[in-house]
Amino acid sequence: MFILIGFVIVFLSVFGSFVALGGHLGALYQPFEFVLIGGAALGAYIAAGSGKSVMLLMQALPLAVKKNPYSKDLYMELMALLYVLLNKARREGMMSIESDIEDPLSSPIFAQYPSILRDQHLMDFITDYLRLMVSGNMSSFEIETLMDQDIESQHDERFVPVTALRTVADALPAFGIVAAVLGVIKALASVDQPPAVLADLISKAMVGTFLGILIAYGFVAPLAGSMERRSVASNKVLECIKVTLLASMNGYPPPLAVEFGRKVLYSHLRPSFMELEDHVRQVRVEGKASKSQS
Repeated sequence: MFILIGFVIVFLSVFGSFVALGGHLGALYQPFEFVLIGGAALGAYIAAGSGKSVMLLMQALPLAVKKNPYSKDLYMELMALLYVLLNKARREGMMSIESDIEDPLSSPIFAQYPSILRDQHLMDFITDYLRLMVSGNMSSFEIETLMDQDIESQHDERFVPVTALRTVADALPAFGIVAAVLGVIKALASVDQPPAVLADLISKAMVGTFLGILIAYGFVAPLAGSMERRSVASNKVLECIKVTLLASMNGYPPPLAVEFGRKVLYSHLRPSFMELEDHVRQVRVEGKASKSQS
């Protein structure tokens, strides 16, 4: 949402100031300049990339303008889910959660946390490593190494479209200069025309440089920054899960394991110790109540 607000501010500031200074928007309307700059940037990106990178970019672009899903409320829900699963495994044995992680859609535990259940990215990570913990064939060190490699691979994959957009942003001013040079060449070829015609041709040529710089730094670069922040947030939530599960494997009780995960979070998303304690206590009470009713 903020990126769209920023785009509107950029647009109004630039073009509003131009009009306020006495400029005419019609002078900036050069559709073939857009075709030249945008087409050259797109072609260069496709030539340097691959089918996979184009697909990743198409998937990431719609998400870049949406609100980051990893809010404080979601983290509270995530830590409550991990507490319930780890508490059940500690009290009844690791095999007791096997049915929950093998079929999360039918699990009464996961059903209580719909925000987590809808996020396939989180569900895959949680169930994959809980499945390894249930197997009991790997040490905490081995699982930690595997988690680190998994997180790093996902990070690298999510950064492919970020790097691509940044490269495009860096190239756009140069393509704007190309458009301007072509416009100047056209103007010089019409040197026998009256001064008013030459001035019009030169002003149209300068629009290319203007558009290249504006699109690069006013729109494409901020879009890449938004995608990068979302990628970092996706990594952070996986680190929270990782630290919590490893703390449990190393013998810490579920309330302390969840506390380990809390410490990984950024300060503006991290619930306080008392907030988390109250939330875990509430989950504990609700769990006892549901058991008594059954």
